[in-house]
Amino acid sequence: MRSSGLIRRHDLEVTVTTVVAGLTVTPLARTLIDLARTEDLHDAVAAADHALHHQQCTWGELLNELTLLEPGVPGRARAQLAIDLVDSRSMSVGESLSRVQMFRLNLPRPRLQVRVEDSDGLVGYCDFGWEEVMGEFDGRKKYGLAEGADPRDAERVLWREKRREDRIRARGNRMARWVWADAVQPSRMARILADQGIRPQAKNTWFSGVA
Repeated sequence: MRSSGLIRRHDLEVTVTTVVAGLTVTPLARTLIDLARTEDLHDAVAAADHALHHQQCTWGELLNELTLLEPGVPGRARAQLAIDLVDSRSMSVGESLSRVQMFRLNLPRPRLQVRVEDSDGLVGYCDFGWEEVMGEFDGRKKYGLAEGADPRDAERVLWREKRREDRIRARGNRMARWVWADAVQPSRMARILADQGIRPQAKNTWFSGVA
């Protein structure tokens, strides 16, 4: 079989398969590793984040599939990087993409799903957090608005989000917010975060144990 625009031929041995909707396919963990070997980093991380977040497979299963690849297999190093970046706490493709961009920009590694409390109790969870800075990817789902929603519902949701942000800021935090159009443009993300004091490091420290 030759590769085409829809089918990509691989020479790697497949020892385990499963059947989904009548089709014979590789197990999810193996499929995610193959995706990580051949596709862009942010696509691979987003797919694996989703699978882990929804408990469709485990990080250990991904690692096991990776170790089955011989050192010289094309894309193995790319797959290793993707697995190192995967995090089950990521709750959307936009958050996964944002995190990969932060890595590529050599920004300090953020904490994820940061719990914020004040004297009235739980304020909420922020997508990303650094010292005195919180970051939020603003997707439509965050605001719980369906297409064609009543304007009064939209007003209530926006007011609730404003009050939430006010409480977060009152704890001494600065806020960085961005949307999909910013996340796909590294320079725009870098500028938004730099405005709040989050700037590139001289050396990437994501895997060095340095916060």
